[in-house]
Amino acid sequence: MIGTYVGYVDGADRLHDFLSGVMRDQLGMREAHPAFRAFRLTGSNEVYGYEEKFTRTRLICKFYGSTFGWDRDRAMRAAYREFDGLNRLRGFGLDGSPHHVIRPLAVDRDTNAVLAVEYFGGEPFSHAISRATRDGDATHLYWRLTALAYFLATQHNRTANGLTVDFDVDGRYFEGLVRRLQARSGLGQWDAEELLWLRDLWRGRPRMWQDRQVWLHGDATPANFLFGHGLDVAAIDLERVTRGDRMFDVGRVVGELQHSFMSATGDRYSAEPFIGHFLWEYACHFPDREAAFGSITSRAPFYMALNLLRIARNDYVGTDYRHQLVSQAKRLLRAS
Repeated sequence: MIGTYVGYVDGADRLHDFLSGVMRDQLGMREAHPAFRAFRLTGSNEVYGYEEKFTRTRLICKFYGSTFGWDRDRAMRAAYREFDGLNRLRGFGLDGSPHHVIRPLAVDRDTNAVLAVEYFGGEPFSHAISRATRDGDATHLYWRLTALAYFLATQHNRTANGLTVDFDVDGRYFEGLVRRLQARSGLGQWDAEELLWLRDLWRGRPRMWQDRQVWLHGDATPANFLFGHGLDVAAIDLERVTRGDRMFDVGRVVGELQHSFMSATGDRYSAEPFIGHFLWEYACHFPDREAAFGSITSRAPFYMALNLLRIARNDYVGTDYRHQLVSQAKRLLRAS
């Protein structure tokens, strides 16, 4: 299991009973005296992997209680929101090969508001990107992007409804990012006003309102997709599942690609072949590929810029690179 080994779960800990019950009832473990190894993983919440020593049965636990502190009701709402989101997407047939949303197993209020989900031992999307930026393995990343485009197009197309998207939802999120950059990262008033003016230009374009709503992953970052054999893709960390414009997910993927290559190479153009490949592969899952590609590429700059601003607002981003991200966001927003 990938992660930092931190020891065994104490047999007297409530978590030990929780793990025993979930592995026995949901995963078929048959071990009279189980012992659980714990591994610290990365994530927006406290995330740990657990492996039963004798049977090698594995699962993942996300602890929402640590995020929300004393507010256990809020923590449980967040845990159940992800539990329900996972089941909702799996209900559209995204529960096997090649398209898989991980299976939620259990929620427990008294074990630090924990959500247990199945373990999927695939390659993180972030590793595939690193192989390209660090080792020059473009072929591997192209293949992974083909698989990811297939997954997201399938998820979006299966879950589309008859309602048109509301661009104002994403516009308000955009403004929130700008205000946070002003308050915490020193973004100047002139830059903020320019970004919001550019946002308003995009708001006035009919194409930003014409697509149909889909169920979104909501946090389509390189950490949240795992690759198996062939075209197999598993989605994890779906606590932000919501309805919206498919381009919110698509734009996050391509925005993350641009960020990854910019930060690794200093060249904002180096990701373009991979971005174009991903968008073209996504478009191939529509009846008219060229029309779909035209629609997607006409809207992608706004959502790429949105993602670059999301990255720029993080405290770990240095001042010089934050300036590069904001500058590139402006270039994208100036696209017609």
